[in-house]
Amino acid sequence: MPGVPQWEDRPLVGRAAELTRLLGAVDRAVAGSGAAVLLAGDAGVGKTRLLDELAARATERGLRVLTGHCVDLGDVGLPYLPFVDLLRPLAADPATAGSPALADLLAGRAGGTAPEPPAEDAGELGRPLPSRAIRIPVDDGRLQLFESVAGMLAELGAQAPLLLVVEDLHWADRSSRDLLRYLLARLAEEPVAVVASYRADDLHRRHPLRPLLAELVRLPGVERLELAPLPAPAVGQLVRDLAADVPEATVDDVVARAEGNAFYAQELVAAGLAGESLPLALTDVLLARVEQLGPGAQRVLRTAAVAGRQVRHELVAAVSGLPATELEPALAEAVHRHLLVVSPDGRYRFRHALLREAVLADLLPGERVRLHAAVAAHLADHPGAGTAAERAHHARESNDLPTALTASLEAAADAGRVGAPAERLQHLEAALALWPAVPDAQARTARDHPGLLLEAAAAARAGGELHRAVAFLRAAQEVLGPDGDRATLARVHYTLAQALGRIEDQAAAHRESSRAMALVPASPPSSARTWAAATHARTAYDVGLWEEGNAAAEEALAAADALGLDSAWADTAVTLARARGGAPAAVVARLEEALARARRSGDRDVELRVLFNLAVVPYEAGDVARGVHWTDTALARAEELGVPWTFYAAELRHLGVSARYVAGDWDGSLALAERLARVPEMGAHVRAASLLVQVGRGDPAAVERLAWARGLSARLEAHVLLLLATAGAAIDLAAWAGDAETAAREAEEAEQQLGALWGDDRLAAVRLVATALAPVADAAAAARSAGDAGAERRWVDRGAGLVAAARSAVADHRRAIGEYGVEGAAWLARVAAEEERLHGRPAAEAWRAAVEAFDYGHVYEQARSRWRLAEALLAAGDREAAAVELQRAADVAVRLGARPLREAVVALARRGRLAVDVPGLGRLPDAAAVFTPREAEVLALLARGRTNRQIGAELFISEKTASVHVSNILAKLGAGGRTEAVAIAAARGLLPTPEPSGG
Repeated sequence: MPGVPQWEDRPLVGRAAELTRLLGAVDRAVAGSGAAVLLAGDAGVGKTRLLDELAARATERGLRVLTGHCVDLGDVGLPYLPFVDLLRPLAADPATAGSPALADLLAGRAGGTAPEPPAEDAGELGRPLPSRAIRIPVDDGRLQLFESVAGMLAELGAQAPLLLVVEDLHWADRSSRDLLRYLLARLAEEPVAVVASYRADDLHRRHPLRPLLAELVRLPGVERLELAPLPAPAVGQLVRDLAADVPEATVDDVVARAEGNAFYAQELVAAGLAGESLPLALTDVLLARVEQLGPGAQRVLRTAAVAGRQVRHELVAAVSGLPATELEPALAEAVHRHLLVVSPDGRYRFRHALLREAVLADLLPGERVRLHAAVAAHLADHPGAGTAAERAHHARESNDLPTALTASLEAAADAGRVGAPAERLQHLEAALALWPAVPDAQARTARDHPGLLLEAAAAARAGGELHRAVAFLRAAQEVLGPDGDRATLARVHYTLAQALGRIEDQAAAHRESSRAMALVPASPPSSARTWAAATHARTAYDVGLWEEGNAAAEEALAAADALGLDSAWADTAVTLARARGGAPAAVVARLEEALARARRSGDRDVELRVLFNLAVVPYEAGDVARGVHWTDTALARAEELGVPWTFYAAELRHLGVSARYVAGDWDGSLALAERLARVPEMGAHVRAASLLVQVGRGDPAAVERLAWARGLSARLEAHVLLLLATAGAAIDLAAWAGDAETAAREAEEAEQQLGALWGDDRLAAVRLVATALAPVADAAAAARSAGDAGAERRWVDRGAGLVAAARSAVADHRRAIGEYGVEGAAWLARVAAEEERLHGRPAAEAWRAAVEAFDYGHVYEQARSRWRLAEALLAAGDREAAAVELQRAADVAVRLGARPLREAVVALARRGRLAVDVPGLGRLPDAAAVFTPREAEVLALLARGRTNRQIGAELFISEKTASVHVSNILAKLGAGGRTEAVAIAAARGLLPTPEPSGG
């Protein structure tokens, strides 16, 4: 009935609790903190009505509200549609009208700052990453776009808090889902609230939104809100609000049939039905409403349903076939009956998606095909009326396959420009499916079948689907056949080699690059042969064929020189310099020449690879300060090029965080890591690298950060830097807590993972083993002190296994890779010193060797070795030297804010009665402040390995009383057993000092 008011015009009923929770997110944004709510509910349950109310309330509180809608587009593949919708109003805002991010997104570009790629033929997949690369997809344009959008929203939020509403997330394209994930992480500390709704009943088991939702709820400030069906009283109130004169019998019937679905209830009332005539299904209700319209209005609805999302007046006029005298009344009828809604920009859309679904389902097949054909023709005649993706969709649905093919390729190009690799791949796959059905496909598209497969492989790689890329490349080999163009075949083979290298199938990668080399002669030089040789050099080195790699690298360098391929020359020069090694000065000289050539070629990826290696070479040689200098230089260049999150830029950020930690600039390390907080996955290892600073400072937040990083590490397979960061932090945490079991287990598991991922090149395991040996040696010493020979043997054997793993890693590295650098030597010296301590030998000289080895520039680990050296000197009776070393360790601990190390220094000083000045720490409680005199006596006897009965006999108390004292001591120390209690008391300087023996 036309006179029935719509629900959105009436007060909100039955949603007070849900609205309060949503307003809580708004209040957090007003307070300056980010918040997000994922609003779930079945179709028609009232999500949109609730969000409309939220938007109105937020506006009253001074927030700016931006709303975007996802639309059911089937296979259309329009990237970023809800965000284009959401951000379009900003184009008229003087504060944002000039934003490059906004212009790029609305115009279908992925960022305007990046230079054009070089003209040199590097293969569709580009240059291969190092074999030790992190396999996380990096798409430069898309990432710049994401960060630009996030930065623009953060700036807007700083002016006035924002509420972003994204409706119907279950229909979002993959690029929109990725952008949403990025924004929820990136804006977590900005005054921006985000509410995204989705249909819970649409999420089947394999729906692509399901894994994203599971990930998002783990982000800080993100919560999920389930919108349950309205309770019966609320539905009754809704019905009465909609039609005040409706009979109570009808109210009861609507309440019973609607089952809490607000939209269903509203449509039942609006249909003007009552009693037994009420239809059972919502679709029946909706179609009954449509059938109440005149023929013209029904034709308009069918046209709009097929056209999809929002429809322009011109398209409805052209496709419906109605003359102007009939079109206007028909549109007016559909709008006045609340079936169509006029958007602010003048386009028409269905008031609810369920309405469109019902109309579509009611179309006859022939009518559907005819309408799709008419829409496709209109879009073809009016290029500005729709996108290539929409034209491709309508052409496919109307069986116009040639047009669908060309439009799909146009849509792929559009998706590539906007930085949407998933949608680009979707359209390319559609084109590949259509290729056999279009006889003149090659002439129509100006490309051949192998070229299209190569293009699809590049899109798959950009979207992180490396195995899919391999499949496309193998298909290209089959299409070309053994008699195909040899240069093209070579290109496919070396591109496949690059892809296989990225998924760690090095043997297969080497086979493919060998085939590429066999297909193209070395003379005369050619671009294909040059890149084949450059790829073959890398794959040969990866499988240990050094002479073969050297020959391929030398050939690639000479050919690149002859052809003027500066990019290929620079890339190969880096590979050769890093593989052969040599004196750091000579390596740097070669890298500096490579840098000049890379800049001349305009290849930013190779330039950043060179800069990365210019930072790594001095760092690995022990010149940490020089490494930090080049890292800063390279990062500044990455920002200048507008590619701060390409692969090598991300690695440089990780190196910057780690190098500052080693150099003792812990504040700088944290600042660099935290500046990257809330960044996408490829920044996770950068943030995790700062864990060692947090652990070293005893920051309680380290536990939460470690759990966060562990969650990502479990999901990001083969992410070795993240593995090293999390394992190193977990071991250090356990070591300072005296938890030898956890430390040893973490080191053992990490060593096995490194062996599986890196094979012979797992030297990083030595650091993890060295750190884990400290608490293991402590546990052995505590057992030895308590006279528990069995426990001592278990811990000694456990430590011996760790030592063997470290030495095996060193031996394999020497055999397969070569000698290790100063950092490896330092950690190996630490292993040797800890091994001596494991067996109860002070070994001051071993600890002095560790101190000297870490003098290359690792400030904290040198101080930690000085602490152990002081302990060994004290055990040997050299109190004066012990005090000197301990004071040096204390000075570093205070400067770095390394609380656990400061406490360990104070405990050792107190235990050995050494005069050490540790300012700023305050006094640690001594034994008298923690234990009663009797408990102190019992603890002293525990340290000497006495049983409860022996303690009772020596102190003239009952065995039961002795047991009570032991239980109190364990509780005060938080220990799980007698041996652990002695170890903790010793570490904290709480063991009573034994009286010196008489002569």
